[in-house]
Amino acid sequence: MIHKQLFGTTKEGKEIFLFSLVNRLGTIVSIINYGAIITAIVTADKEGVFEDIVLGFDNLADYLENPPYFGAVVGRCANRIAGGNFPLNDRIIELTKNRKGFHLHGGFKGFDKQVWEAHSFEKEKECGLQLSYLSRDGEEGYPGNLKTTVRYTLTKDNRLILEFNAETDKTTIVNLTNHSYFNLKGEGNGTVYNHRLQMMADFYTVLTKETLVPTGEWAPVKNTPYDFRQPKAIGEHIGAIPPGYDINFVLNTKEDENRMAARVEDPQSGRFLELYTNQAGVQFYTGNYLENRVGKKGHVYGNHHAFCLETQAFPDAMHHPDFPSVVLNPGERYNRRTIFRFGVMA
Repeated sequence: MIHKQLFGTTKEGKEIFLFSLVNRLGTIVSIINYGAIITAIVTADKEGVFEDIVLGFDNLADYLENPPYFGAVVGRCANRIAGGNFPLNDRIIELTKNRKGFHLHGGFKGFDKQVWEAHSFEKEKECGLQLSYLSRDGEEGYPGNLKTTVRYTLTKDNRLILEFNAETDKTTIVNLTNHSYFNLKGEGNGTVYNHRLQMMADFYTVLTKETLVPTGEWAPVKNTPYDFRQPKAIGEHIGAIPPGYDINFVLNTKEDENRMAARVEDPQSGRFLELYTNQAGVQFYTGNYLENRVGKKGHVYGNHHAFCLETQAFPDAMHHPDFPSVVLNPGERYNRRTIFRFGVMA
């Protein structure tokens, strides 16, 4: 079942709609066609109480005022690009630098700040929303006209399937992800320190301290705060890596979406989230700069009040030949999938 309602109007006069996907279990996933943003995910806890488990805002105005990518699709290229430029076909492509010394999440007006064309669909066992956007040649410095679609599907068994597809008329780079901030206790209910994370990754990509851009080196997680190969509380070693986790894990799943990439459990609510993807990596982020951000229902978010699992190619891949490529050529099709499965622990 799908509900549609007007959510607001942009400064340019474009209407933004809220689409709420509802399955037979009562789970609700709400999405707006601005930024392809997931504004809410409402699921039951172990007592059958439904709560919203993603951070965000109640109105469009707050999403327009430069939020920290709450629930948005980020692109054309997610994460950091060192120097705001990259080599491509014997040229140096210059992008906008929306952060000091580098390009982040698509630039000043990336996919998270665009109005998408939306079409909903309903089938016997699922319902969903497909959003489309044409990124013009030269937008934020990227070459090529990039036709992009993002498809959200909510199934009857509490899986949220995210599909990212793109085609280009010039060689370019693409790396798309969703930037939802999760708190399985319910948004506005404090830190995620007691959440237990298991990450199927033996390695992570090492970062420079100044800009958090990868050096190109992979390092083993063993004997580091990044070792989540066995379930461990997020807060157990977070103090050892101030201001918190913001790191790309090299997944062991070999881009096989049938193998679980990560699982997070909240002992308090009993909720769990499982992650499956055909992406090579996942950026694990713990909301390190949320302090005093006012969100839904007037809740004041703080640092570490959420976690993000941003499935993606490795950051700054165009500068590191050993990283999986993010180059997309004409005639090729970018096709990535991520699945979030929600449930309650037995």
